[in-house]
Amino acid sequence: MDDKPTRDETRGLDRRLLWRLAGYLWPYRGWVALAFCTVMAEAFLGPLRPKLVQVAIDRHIVEGDWSGLQQIILLLVGVLVVEAGLSFVNDYLTQWIGQRAIYDIRTKVYRHIQRQSLRFFDRTPVGRLITRVTNDVESLSDMLSAGVVRILGDLFRIVFIASFMFMLEWRLALVTLAVMPLMMAAVAWFRRKVREQYRETRRQIARLNAFLQEHIGGMKIVQLFNREAEELRRFREINDAHRQAQIKTVFYFALFWPAVQLVSDTALGLVLWVGGLRALEGTLTLGVLIAFIQYVRQFFEPIRNLSDQYNMLQSAMAGAERIFGLLDQDTALPEPAHPVRVERLRGHIEFRNVWFTYDELPTDGQEPNWVLRDVSFTVEPGQHLAIVGATGAGKTTIINLLLCFYDVQRGQILVDGHDVRDYALRDLRRHIGLVLQDVFLFSGTVLDNITLGDPSIPFEKVQEAARLIGADRFIERLPNGYFQDVRERGLTLSHGQRQLLSFVRALVYDPEVLVLDEATSSVDTETEQLIQRAMETLLRGRTAIIIAHRLSTIQHADQILVMHRGEIRERGTHQELLARDGLYRKLYELQFMEQARSAA
Repeated sequence: MDDKPTRDETRGLDRRLLWRLAGYLWPYRGWVALAFCTVMAEAFLGPLRPKLVQVAIDRHIVEGDWSGLQQIILLLVGVLVVEAGLSFVNDYLTQWIGQRAIYDIRTKVYRHIQRQSLRFFDRTPVGRLITRVTNDVESLSDMLSAGVVRILGDLFRIVFIASFMFMLEWRLALVTLAVMPLMMAAVAWFRRKVREQYRETRRQIARLNAFLQEHIGGMKIVQLFNREAEELRRFREINDAHRQAQIKTVFYFALFWPAVQLVSDTALGLVLWVGGLRALEGTLTLGVLIAFIQYVRQFFEPIRNLSDQYNMLQSAMAGAERIFGLLDQDTALPEPAHPVRVERLRGHIEFRNVWFTYDELPTDGQEPNWVLRDVSFTVEPGQHLAIVGATGAGKTTIINLLLCFYDVQRGQILVDGHDVRDYALRDLRRHIGLVLQDVFLFSGTVLDNITLGDPSIPFEKVQEAARLIGADRFIERLPNGYFQDVRERGLTLSHGQRQLLSFVRALVYDPEVLVLDEATSSVDTETEQLIQRAMETLLRGRTAIIIAHRLSTIQHADQILVMHRGEIRERGTHQELLARDGLYRKLYELQFMEQARSAA
């Protein structure tokens, strides 16, 4: 996923993105309309105050009308009180609307990420995805809360101020507007420069987050190989690129704000010059001149606000480009229009002439780098299939395809006679238990990591599954037992303990098919024997696919497949494969010699 949009994408992009963002405000359109009305009223009351001041001076102070002056003062106080009330309602209401819209967007982005196939995560850094869900979504907060309404409010305030000025004295109004070409030129220059810089700043933030996530997660390797100095140098380069992008943005603002102030002061000076001369000549009242001074100050205030809002808008547009770029990139496997419904699986599995590669299929006629080549096998209900082979032979890929983490390029995978693509993913995966070599535990309690927060699983069932596996021994020795908190990724537990919990997690859901991917390769001999005794009971009556590194754990499998470079080279029982004097026998003898040397 490329962070930098193409040239074509930058043309006319604002309107398209604004319309898409407006769609998230549509569910709250009634509240948005109410907020717009309050902003309109507030925008009208602001320019009304200088008009009341002009009336107070010319009609009451000059004339010595104390009674009329009191009425004008009371009216001014009333206007200020109503303005304050409208400001409170508007601020609260717009923030409420914005936070609801941000909640909807963040939920949609996370739901979209959850749906993606593993191919998407293979090529997308985790840090970049975190940036999308956090920084980029948060950049839309100000815009969706107060931004749009305030922009409209400031625009109408400018219209109301200009209307009052022309009604009061059209010549001075034209003098005030004479500086607008300079203002428009400064705004156009600022708009172009800041848009480019906000896009670059967002790109650098994504790089920074991706680097931090990867290297903090792999800190053990960094320290083990003494790479601290080199990785610090790389971090400084990325951090410096982000700093330079931010400083360049600040540079444009540092030029723009003085330019706006200079144009505003120029307009004020012209009004004082022209209006002052006319007041001395007696063709302009003092009240009108004072009112115009206030109008000039008010007129350029919303223009400055709009420039600040444009700052917010550009930040939001840069974030929106990335968010919608992510949402528009959908690699999720399509759900069938009429999925096969099943309460329980019989457990019949068939791979039929399956070819697969993790790369995109080339369009130039070249042969892909196939990970699986014409793989075919059948597992009958209740049978136990073991798969062995060297690293990279394609063992784990078979499991990934069975669970529809990826889709095959050629061939077909059948479960109970139906193509796996005809099942709803939720239904298919609900009936298959998976135990991986690299166990992932979430922050939370031991119980939460076993049930994954499913309240329908009774505590007694968890205890029974832990007892069958043998995990109850170490769980009950924990200070809080099943309610003991485990840190991120379960770092407070040993690898063997995490492996046992993954067994309990899989078995508590009572799957008809059990898949074990090197599930006993990282446990000690005592724990392995404990798991083996439990598996003899737990696997009875279930279809099982076992990827094994230790051949001693699969001697009783109904069928063993020997994989080599993506192909099935041998198949049979343990005894049949030993008798053939092929790859399996070589693997077995090599492992037996390694065990003998370790024992010596």
